[in-house]
Amino acid sequence: MQTKRPLSPDLRANITRLKQMFGSSTDLYTKPVRVLGVDCCLCMFEGLSTLERLWVVMLAMLTESNYRPKSGDDLFQYIQHKTDLPLENTPVEDFDALRVQLTAGTTVILIDGCCKAAVLSTQNMQFRSVQEPSGEGNIRGSREGFTDLLRINLSLVRRLVRTTDLTVQILTAGERTKTEVAMLYDRTLAKPEFVAAVKKQLEKVRIPVLFDTGYLAPFLQRGSFSFFQEVGYTERPVTACAKICEGKIVVLVNGSPFAMVLPYFFNENFQSLDDYATKAYFASFVRVLKYGAFFMAVMLPGLFVSIAEYTPELFPPQLLYKVAAAETATPLPLFLEMVFVIVLLEIIREAGLRLPKPIGHSVSLVAALIVGDAATKAGILSTPVLIVAALTTISMFVIPSLYEPATVLRILFVLAGGLFGPFGILTLTFLMVLSICGMNSFGLPYTAPIVPFGKGALRDGILRFPWQKLAQKPFNVNDLPGGEEKYEPERTD
Repeated sequence: MQTKRPLSPDLRANITRLKQMFGSSTDLYTKPVRVLGVDCCLCMFEGLSTLERLWVVMLAMLTESNYRPKSGDDLFQYIQHKTDLPLENTPVEDFDALRVQLTAGTTVILIDGCCKAAVLSTQNMQFRSVQEPSGEGNIRGSREGFTDLLRINLSLVRRLVRTTDLTVQILTAGERTKTEVAMLYDRTLAKPEFVAAVKKQLEKVRIPVLFDTGYLAPFLQRGSFSFFQEVGYTERPVTACAKICEGKIVVLVNGSPFAMVLPYFFNENFQSLDDYATKAYFASFVRVLKYGAFFMAVMLPGLFVSIAEYTPELFPPQLLYKVAAAETATPLPLFLEMVFVIVLLEIIREAGLRLPKPIGHSVSLVAALIVGDAATKAGILSTPVLIVAALTTISMFVIPSLYEPATVLRILFVLAGGLFGPFGILTLTFLMVLSICGMNSFGLPYTAPIVPFGKGALRDGILRFPWQKLAQKPFNVNDLPGGEEKYEPERTD
């Protein structure tokens, strides 16, 4: 482990060492000044701190003082304890702490003859304003979304959960970036063993750069492959606060507007904020609709191909004649045609997603209409295949958090149905269900509270009961069978 290098009482030596650390970067501002008769140096990064606040707040106050320190240590004690300057409580005593403070946007006052440096709060970081998240649409509820700056995100959560039990722990990850990672939890609801297990895994993360919470997911999950993730993400502070009130842990990364939720269950992919702001019967109907949309998005193309190729007698006669007539006019086999259409729709979606927003949606819509219409008129693609592919694509938009696994599983079901028929569909369905039921999210069943079946499955699982019932016994992950003491993710380094 690398030892920390303490500050030197020689001001020039500290300045030289500081410039060597950052390679004489042009945005590193070092201004030698004389404060109350003692040589000092103001160190900051331009753009992270503001010069106006630095000079007005600090220097004007000190130059008007009649106090004359006898040494550098005497000046440090005076600045730190006998002035009204906005100073940090912890001074800088080594170069590693100096780096952390400068990159956090503060101004460090190096003093000649003193081995400690005062830290002045002059942050002036530019950041994206708090806006409504684009990836989590809701009709009712808060419009606030996480931004890119960690401190702003912490304040958004703290403003909503105004209890003394909300705890925030700051860690550092990323060998090259030294990115701040925050763990947020309610210390009266989250089990200490669970908090310790997650913190231990975060401290063991060895990664060169860290720019998003998704970078941490592989280090917090088990090593076995699965299409589904054991962690969840949200852009809304109100959703993160709701998860904290359930005894879960929320992880925030500086520079990322996505909060990671631990643990995360399969049924949470079908829940939203609107479920708790609308009538219970309608929220339950929408949840059942989302479950149906998921299985339709994943299995419908494969079932269509399997029935058309192996058991066409299951189609109604009118539909069978139209499907057969359409397929005789196209050159590709049915399952290859379905795969081609699905891949084509994904290419169009990806093109619209990566293009600038003013033209992205237009390109996606025009490409889909032109390509689909031209392909059917030319006899390259059949109309039933396009209709089925379009229905499944629309169904996938209902469950955006499961878009990635649903896309891959949809293609696998088409291949299974086209190559092996009903046997392939049943086999792949069994493997998918087995994979979901066999997952553990930090020692807890990924399918909880549905499997093993509990009262929570009816109260706030597949259905949602009225608030009068939910308020009697709020949901908490500690009530589920299992526990974090069983959690020890397998590393696959």
